[in-house]
Amino acid sequence: MDIEHLLKILNAAGIKPGEAVSTLRSAGLDDLGFSVVDSRRGERQPLPEVVFGEGKTVEQVVAIAQTLFKRTGLAIVSRVPEGFELRLNEVFPTGKMDDLSRMFVAGEYTGSFKTAGSVVVVTAGTSDLPVAEEAVIVLETMGVSVKLLADVGVAGIHRLSNVLPDILSASVCIACAGMDAALVSVLGGLFPGPVIALPVSTGYGVALDGFTALFSSLSSCSPGVSVVNIDNGVGAAAVALRILKQITDE
Repeated sequence: MDIEHLLKILNAAGIKPGEAVSTLRSAGLDDLGFSVVDSRRGERQPLPEVVFGEGKTVEQVVAIAQTLFKRTGLAIVSRVPEGFELRLNEVFPTGKMDDLSRMFVAGEYTGSFKTAGSVVVVTAGTSDLPVAEEAVIVLETMGVSVKLLADVGVAGIHRLSNVLPDILSASVCIACAGMDAALVSVLGGLFPGPVIALPVSTGYGVALDGFTALFSSLSSCSPGVSVVNIDNGVGAAAVALRILKQITDE
């Protein structure tokens, strides 16, 4: 159907082109007063809207999550503040809370995104696990095959050789590291596919709550490494999903 034909149909129905455009732009948006929920985001890109819990009241988080769940059958909440879990479990009795990453997931993904690719999430240390788990849970929720390999940083780089075959078998690698984030450059030089650096706020003094890891990742000697924000496990998973979508579409 060409545009001219479509405009004739709209005109016959008494709908002006400007009204149609406005309606299409607002479709899938629920204005709750304190939040405009974008329930159709998952139709435009691989990752549906994720509710960021920090800075919101429990009732705001619940209301947004309920709207997403009603519209899509799935609600993902990241950085769930302490004390919110009880209320979320009341509203979503079948939901699951991960205490380590502070992620809450209710329902399941039933959208069109499918992939045959896989992701490996590698942490330099055990203290990086909460951030890594954030990425893992998002990817698992989206139906992606994902493997988590923990505590293989450069302080004992011989540990990396034990898991290198598992790393190299994946389609995408997410490297989680705090301190000086040296693992990012190492994996950037060994892994043949896309490497996503996930700097973590782990470390003493001059680690500067993750800024040193961020700067190190950005200035990596391994060319082509992508870098997301400090502790942004959701963002790293979102990048991986976009890459996997391109791989799958090809």
